[in-house]
Amino acid sequence: MKSYNLSFGVIRVLGKNRAEVIVNEGVDMGVLQVKEYLNFLSTHLELPFSVIVNRKYTDTFEAQKLIVNNDKIKNLAVIVSSSGGLLASETLLSLNEKSKWNTKFFRTRADAILWLDKNS
Repeated sequence: MKSYNLSFGVIRVLGKNRAEVIVNEGVDMGVLQVKEYLNFLSTHLELPFSVIVNRKYTDTFEAQKLIVNNDKIKNLAVIVSSSGGLLASETLLSLNEKSKWNTKFFRTRADAILWLDKNS
């Protein structure tokens, strides 16, 4: 597994089409940071790819939409550490349920990886 430091945190490449995004504590993800990580994934992974996102941070609504509206992402496993983070994520998903995003929320990294294994 290879890790890369970016301006907002670390991306771990977990396979030819799978990565984990770990954002540094205290970093709020905005559109610029999301574009940086999506560009990185597009150049380092085979398409379409699956992503694990650790939600120990906040991100803007526009940044969230960039992530889930990206057709290069096949599966998105989101690890949430709080009830508030879960509620915010589920709200975004429900507002866009017509999009049929393959997104699921987890409390543990192990559960997220198991789900990706079944859906990749």
